[in-house]
Amino acid sequence: MWLAVLRIHLLIPGARSLKDRRQAVRSLKERIRVRFDATCSEVGDLDTWNRAFLGIALVANEKSILQSMADEIGRYAQNDPHVQVTGLEKDYLNYGDEAGIVG
Repeated sequence: MWLAVLRIHLLIPGARSLKDRRQAVRSLKERIRVRFDATCSEVGDLDTWNRAFLGIALVANEKSILQSMADEIGRYAQNDPHVQVTGLEKDYLNYGDEAGIVG
C-alpha cells in the first residue's frame, strides 16, 4: 500500500478578513475532497488573513497512481481563481509488504 502526503501553500490575495479566507479555503478543500476522494485539511497559519496551508492524504496500490493524482491536485489548486499556489510539497511512503502478510 502506498501513501501520499501533500502540503499546498496558498496565498489568498482577495481576503480582507478571516471570514474571506475561510470561505476561499473551505471551497477549495471541499472540491478537492469530492473530485479526488482525498482527505484534505487546513494545517497551518490559521490566523493569517491572506495565507493558508492544506494537508492532503491519498492511498493507492501503486506509487505511479499517487504521483499522477498528486500532480492533478496541484494543477487543480493552481487553477482556482480565489487562491494562488505558492508552494507544493509531496511525500510518498510504501507501507507494508502485501506478499508477507498471512491472513
